[in-house]
Amino acid sequence: MHRLHEDVQALLTGTLFVALGVVMFQQTGLLTGGTAGLAFLLHYATGWSFSAVFFAINLPFYALAVRRMGWAFTLKTFAAVALLAAFVHWLPGWIAFDKLSTGFVSVLGGLLMGAGMLMLFRHRASLGGFNVLVLFAQERFGWRAGHLQMAMDCAIVLAAFLVVDWQQVAWSVLGAVVLNLALAINHRPGRYMAM
Repeated sequence: MHRLHEDVQALLTGTLFVALGVVMFQQTGLLTGGTAGLAFLLHYATGWSFSAVFFAINLPFYALAVRRMGWAFTLKTFAAVALLAAFVHWLPGWIAFDKLSTGFVSVLGGLLMGAGMLMLFRHRASLGGFNVLVLFAQERFGWRAGHLQMAMDCAIVLAAFLVVDWQQVAWSVLGAVVLNLALAINHRPGRYMAM
């Protein structure tokens, strides 16, 4: 069991890592999977704020989180989603990139997001949406969270053909694979459980 200050540190650090990866992806026209991927798709297709769309998409998943994962997990997840939305909104005012190589961003952004998600998982939190589903499936059925997340993420990234060019999709697939390999290797049943 983690102490409150440890959970706060993990929520802040984990969401900041993920937000940095998201901002880098956004600036290079990439996207990822999960509810963040859905938010990217809507952002690219409509111009709506990624942060607002991401926050709104996650709202329906809290009911499942409360029923299946409990109030503590749900409240931490709500905080993580809100922090990520805020950090993605604020980061472009705090940091600017002169040059970003799309290939490098797909790997580094994927690693940053994977590391951030691991921090959240290990402190009984997630980024909502599909993270709630994969953690539930791992706990209930023993399915590897990283493998299930990868399958769903790849489906989202493939839908990107509707809004971005094939090169951005290819780099996005690499980013999704890097992110989910980090989860699959480091977050396994029996190793260090999120529940």
